Amino acid sequence: MSDEVLVEVEGGIAVITINRPRVKNAINGTVARGVVAALDELEERKDVAAYVLTGAGGTFSAGMDLKGFLTGDFPHVEGRGFGGITEAPPKKPVVAAVEGYALAGGFELVLSCDIVVASEEAKFGLPEPKRGLVAAAGGVLRLPRRIPYHIAMEIALTGDHYPAGRLYELGLVNRVTPAGEALAAAKEIAGKIAANAPLALLATKRLVTESADWSQAEMFAKQASIVNSVFGSKDAMEGAAAFAEKRAPRWAGE
Repeated sequence: MSDEVLVEVEGGIAVITINRPRVKNAINGTVARGVVAALDELEERKDVAAYVLTGAGGTFSAGMDLKGFLTGDFPHVEGRGFGGITEAPPKKPVVAAVEGYALAGGFELVLSCDIVVASEEAKFGLPEPKRGLVAAAGGVLRLPRRIPYHIAMEIALTGDHYPAGRLYELGLVNRVTPAGEALAAAKEIAGKIAANAPLALLATKRLVTESADWSQAEMFAKQASIVNSVFGSKDAMEGAAAFAEKRAPRWAGE
C-alpha cells in the first residue's frame, strides 16, 4: 500500500480511501496496486466484514489519470481490472461513499460496489466517448443491468454528467445525503452489514452476484453448493442460540 490508498479499520468495517485529492482522485497504477494490496490483506481478516470505498477531499474519483495514460501508466492490475476491483470485486460487501465527481473509471468503481451512498451534490457519468475512449472497465457492461436500457444508453453515449438524485430515482443509488455526509451514511450501512454473520454475508453476496444467469432447473442445486456449509457452521448454531437466549450473537466466522 502507499499514501495514495488509505485504510482505516474500525468496528468490523474497513474504509478504503483513494487519496489523490489534488487530481480529483484520478486513478493511476499506484492506486490500483494499492487497492489490490489492501484487499489482499483485508479479505483474510476476520475482524473485517464489510468495506466502504471513498475518495479524499470531497471527490470520489474523476476516473483514469489521463496524464499517466499518455506516459504508459495504466491503472489496471492483471486479473483484477481497473482500480484493482472492476474485473474481480471483493468477496466481502462494498459500500461506495460518493461526494463530488464519480466519472468514467470513477463511476465504474462505483458500479463494482454493492451499495451506493451519494451526496446530493454528487455527479456521475461515463465521458469516455468525449475523449475518444470507451468505458471498458465495466461501465457499458454493468450499467444496462442496473438501470433501464434507454437511460443507460443515454448516459453511455452522451458522456454527460447526471446528478445523484436522478440515479436514486433509477435505483442505482441507495441513499442520497446532504453534502459532506455520504461517508457517515455509508459507514452506518456498512456497520449494519458487519453486525451479521461473516459466512452468511459471503454466501449471500456470492449468490446475488453469480445467480443472474442460472437457469430455473439448476438454481437450487447451485445455491445448495454455496449455502450448505453455512447452515452447518458454528455461526449458524450461535445465531440460533443467541436468538433463543435473547442476547447478541458472538460470531466466529466459522
